[in-house]
Amino acid sequence: MFKKSITASTCTLALAMTLGCSEAPKEEVKDTAPEAKVAMQAAPLKDAAPAVDNGKLFYALKNQNEEDKSRNSARNPIQTLDFFKVAPGMTVAEALPGGGWYSKILAYYLGSEGQLHGINYNDEMWARFGFFSEEDIQEAIERTAKFPDMVSEFVEKAPQSTGFTFNTPPDELTGTVDRVLFIRALHNVNRFEAEAGTMSEALATAKMLLKDGGLVGVVQHQAPETSSDKWADGSAGYLKKSAVIEMFRLGGFELVNESDINENANDIPTEKDTVWRLPPTYNGAADNPRLKEKVDAIGESNRMTLLFKKAQ
Repeated sequence: MFKKSITASTCTLALAMTLGCSEAPKEEVKDTAPEAKVAMQAAPLKDAAPAVDNGKLFYALKNQNEEDKSRNSARNPIQTLDFFKVAPGMTVAEALPGGGWYSKILAYYLGSEGQLHGINYNDEMWARFGFFSEEDIQEAIERTAKFPDMVSEFVEKAPQSTGFTFNTPPDELTGTVDRVLFIRALHNVNRFEAEAGTMSEALATAKMLLKDGGLVGVVQHQAPETSSDKWADGSAGYLKKSAVIEMFRLGGFELVNESDINENANDIPTEKDTVWRLPPTYNGAADNPRLKEKVDAIGESNRMTLLFKKAQ
């Protein structure tokens, strides 16, 4: 069961790649108060879902190291992958897998009969952040092709795997992917949409990869709907849920389901905040016990959890 599921209706290079995040400016943490949740209507999902294997998901989590396990209570991987209807043996494309927190779970869960493909930023996008060295950029570019090596290190009987960027998807994957996952991966893609069309391209690639009946799962740091569009453009890590749904509509997708699995009512950022003030980054609070205590009381970010299909 999902929590109130609604149907029919640092940052270093490593962290930037792991969380799909940008460099976090140092700042103080503000006290926050709970915000009411807003339900939205969604179109029904008519396609029959393959069998989700929760037992195998539990087994996948047993293979996590202690650091990865410490994030489970905030990231809810079993409930999230169940909600996205990910099943063993599927072909899954994971956007911005970074250090592989979700990739490791997926590698165990999909098994040798499945496929797990990693999608990274386009090579030229790394320079747009403005703070990576040439050496860092080259390392980031090289990691794209090394994604299969990372997956094979996670599990002996690994899924078939490739790594590519949003503008270099292999032709042979067109129309073959069961699930495309954007887990905390949309903010920087949207951040450079105006100057480079990065969000439009990412959604076009997802649509091209999906087979008929395939689904796109989204987990994304959620901005209050009252935030200004300028602040909530992804540069602070947050996006409005309404904006994400509209982006997908314009990209040829239809919302079929949403859930509060990954919501955190304690996280109500102001426009002076970024998502990186929160754990596990603790920007601006790591060396300040008082601020860190406030941050720990908030927890990880408030996140929307959305499911899309290609529009008819």
